Amino acid sequence: MFANESFLSPAGDRHFDGMVDKFADSLYGGSRGELRLALLDRLLPEMLILEQQPVLDVGGGLGQLAMWFHDRGHAVTLTEPSGEMLARAGEQLGERSIRLLRAPLQALLQETPGPWSLIACHAVLEWLADPRAALVTLARLLAPGGQISLMVFNRDALRLSNVAKGNLEKALDDRLEGTGQRKRLTPISPLTHAQIALWSAECGLEIREVAGIRVFSDYLRRPPESDADRERLLALEQRYCRVDPHWRLGRYLLYTLVRPEGGVAAMEANR
Repeated sequence: MFANESFLSPAGDRHFDGMVDKFADSLYGGSRGELRLALLDRLLPEMLILEQQPVLDVGGGLGQLAMWFHDRGHAVTLTEPSGEMLARAGEQLGERSIRLLRAPLQALLQETPGPWSLIACHAVLEWLADPRAALVTLARLLAPGGQISLMVFNRDALRLSNVAKGNLEKALDDRLEGTGQRKRLTPISPLTHAQIALWSAECGLEIREVAGIRVFSDYLRRPPESDADRERLLALEQRYCRVDPHWRLGRYLLYTLVRPEGGVAAMEANR
């Protein structure tokens, strides 16, 4: 494999074919991945109205989120553009009756239009060349009164992380995006809260809830070494993940977006 080989699709989105093992190990195999899942396990029931409604899991990756919803009584459709990721998700989901659909987010209005009362889209927009257009698509898939559980990689947290690591020139130049070259897992479109707030309003969506995922752990000089320290870190994360200003520096930002009556008209007016 050449050093400058691109993992970008023709549309400029980040590919994950050929990277399933690295993806699994880097994002879920360590303590940070465990912490992310533990926080979601607590936050999703707090931030969403869950009534065992059907769920569209967009860019569902290895299937952890689809599994979480399925095991709580939801009928789940998992979509994923990478064939290799989808195959691995199928292996992990086992005998669970989850529909698997290979499709990019941009094709979902044709492939599975809904409307859906609950959509989950976690850690997807930051890998797309045009995340704003992707949010418009999600809004069009959503039923009136429906909810989107949206999680995005936080650009402001990425800047702070670079400063903490001594990458001062990179932070000053605001060169924070990944390039989609080689097998690095820096998102090509890290996002800010201001962008999500603006784009949601343009789509006729309201932000009902917001939380930060890993507001402390990514800035530690060394990871906790004992089970007791890991429990203390989890307790800190849980206590402050929805408290201003701490949530604003979470590695990920987790939102509940709702489309009220009249949201379609607002969205059409901003086309």
